[in-house]
Amino acid sequence: MRARLPAEIPKPTTGGVAGFLGHGRGAALLLVGVMLALTAASTTLFVHTLGVRLRRDVARLVLEDRLEVLDRARWRVAASAQMLSEAESAPEPPHDRPYLVISLQERHLWYKQHGAILFSAGVATGSGKTMVKEGGAGAWKFETPRGRLVVRSKEEAPVWVPPDWHYVEQSRKRGLGLARLEVGQSLDVGDGSVITVEGNDVVRALPDGRRSVLNATDSREIVVDGRLLMPPVGTTQRRYRGVLGTHRLNLGNGYAIHGTNRPETVGRAVSHGCVRLRNEDIAKLYAMVAVGTPVYVY
Repeated sequence: MRARLPAEIPKPTTGGVAGFLGHGRGAALLLVGVMLALTAASTTLFVHTLGVRLRRDVARLVLEDRLEVLDRARWRVAASAQMLSEAESAPEPPHDRPYLVISLQERHLWYKQHGAILFSAGVATGSGKTMVKEGGAGAWKFETPRGRLVVRSKEEAPVWVPPDWHYVEQSRKRGLGLARLEVGQSLDVGDGSVITVEGNDVVRALPDGRRSVLNATDSREIVVDGRLLMPPVGTTQRRYRGVLGTHRLNLGNGYAIHGTNRPETVGRAVSHGCVRLRNEDIAKLYAMVAVGTPVYVY
């Protein structure tokens, strides 16, 4: 009688993910590849779409002189998709009210609305020069700022309060020293007199007790013993009339659009940062422009 062979024990089957990867590894790899390809295609389409939208907006900006946004968009063209998205949300000139555009290269100003030019004029702009501060501690850069600014306030018959750089510049041009006068201090002069501040004026007190108020205007500053005097801010001697012309549109941080007592400089890059117009032009612009008007400088 033959011995009965034991029944063959069936081999366990691999189920779930292990089975899929074991017997269907090829299909799995194919599926993963398809998914990666779709992801890449979606990303490419997304970036392409943003690029198309950006190019469309750039074209619109060129047509409508939206120059500040255009500069920003050009910088972002080569950046990431996130930056492209940010470019789309950048501020644009208003559609319902006028705005100012200033070209530093052409040295020209336009007042526009809906693409129409309401007013235009030649201007003088920042020289771009640099002047080292006293003691070499930094430098002043005399350039007109680019970007989006706003007319913050308006003035008729504006008074110029010369910044420190004016006195440093003038003393160097004339080969003079520089003397700073502070409120509460006095400056002894070689002839025995004393220069000090009384109220809002810089005065000279003579040894015999007489006092005289000193005068100062642009290019006619006070000079004492070979030194150009820098009066304190707030004194009459640090307030120059007529230098800024007849009107001023303040843009903030010391910058402004204003007239000038030197009309021959219009059309040149010669200012210390402000935008100068001839007095007849700034008078017309002043009457047209409201506080809050956007200003785009490029």
